[in-house]
Amino acid sequence: MIDAAPLAMFLTTFIALIAGYPVALTLAGVALIFALIGTVFGIFNPSDLGFAAGRLFGLVTNQTLIAIPLFVFMGVTLEKTKIAESLLSDLSSLFGRSRSGLAATVILVGALMAASTGIVGATVVTMSLMALPVMLKAGYDARLATGTISATGTLGQIIPPSIALVLLGDVLSNAYQQAQLNQGIFAPKSVSVGDLFAGAIVPGLCLVILYLLYVYTNILLSKSKIDSKQASDQKFNVFSLLASLAPPLLLIFAVLGSIILGYATPTEAAGIGAAGAILIGIATKRLEFSTIKAISESTLSTTGMVFFILIGASIFSLVFRGFGGDEQIQGFFDAMPGGVTTALVVVMVVIFLLGFILDFIEITFVVVPIVGPVLLAMGVDPIWLGVVIAINLQTSFLTPPFGFALFYLRGVAPSSIETKDIYLGALPFVGLQILILILLFIYPSIATWLPARLYG
Repeated sequence: MIDAAPLAMFLTTFIALIAGYPVALTLAGVALIFALIGTVFGIFNPSDLGFAAGRLFGLVTNQTLIAIPLFVFMGVTLEKTKIAESLLSDLSSLFGRSRSGLAATVILVGALMAASTGIVGATVVTMSLMALPVMLKAGYDARLATGTISATGTLGQIIPPSIALVLLGDVLSNAYQQAQLNQGIFAPKSVSVGDLFAGAIVPGLCLVILYLLYVYTNILLSKSKIDSKQASDQKFNVFSLLASLAPPLLLIFAVLGSIILGYATPTEAAGIGAAGAILIGIATKRLEFSTIKAISESTLSTTGMVFFILIGASIFSLVFRGFGGDEQIQGFFDAMPGGVTTALVVVMVVIFLLGFILDFIEITFVVVPIVGPVLLAMGVDPIWLGVVIAINLQTSFLTPPFGFALFYLRGVAPSSIETKDIYLGALPFVGLQILILILLFIYPSIATWLPARLYG
């Protein structure tokens, strides 16, 4: 019976989440119910729950996780103060003379927004409201316009400083140390959020470049009559462009640069980002009391959700291991033909499918702690694994018919755009993301080269 308990526990949680029950309560509730049943039947040691208090205390005092509310605050501040709108307007006036200029502007502004907010839904909705009507008015094909916006919105998963990478970095750090302790290494090496940020930079830039090349080629070969004059209704002004572009760029470089060059921890850099976002809002005279209130409420809501889920996932993981679930997964992977390669493919397929119904926070806290230690014990590089998981989830969020990014865009797109066009527009970008995943499997150094150069 004990052999079936971990699988039954996971399936019960999965069904409850599908039914729409709150994630945090489902994780903790299912775990405690199974712990009670296991105690009654003598297959679970209730003393294992005694470790829960120490785990929860460790969560709320985790220095790395303090970066989450600060990064969320930075992103929400840049979103609420309309920085992206100014960027889109000024960059479109710069590139507006080219038929593909507006689409390129959307990708570049979306990448900056993604790096600033790290939240897929916020970026997709913001870019849809700002850019979609302008692109359609200029004569862009609906499929290309919606595909460009939804794909650009998902860049928040991989372009640092990303909340997804902060959470993945913390979870993989714990998994990496656990894997080494299980192997009898009592002075384990560590991997940091900064390592993961450095590993994600090259793949993230490659995706942006591929998006730009695809858009340019598509428009070059298409017969769409794009009116570049409709893309921007203002003349190019270099001072206006610099005023719009410099603050968010300097802010992102300050945050990333301080982490990558070792001047600040991710938490300290997040503080720099939050303070810098406030200064930008003040300098642009867009930070009113009502805006500050909205920013604070959004930050509190998002942070509370993340930590509530993290607490539930911690209890779930504790009970899952109490039933021997981690040992079963280890044995399952060891028995697979093809070894670590087959195990990686299976895990990536499962994560990809779960991405249709679960948010990246839930997958990061539930799935990665279970499979991470096993894969890392098999010799998988933790930085490479984190980058691949992030891009895999990004691909899942964009893939029809269940991709979250497509749902967000459908919610704000005009009714004249058919859902079919949104799906078909996203498919080429899904193909580009799959291409990056394949290249990462063939050439892992795409993700590991920069961290190795920076940190040895």
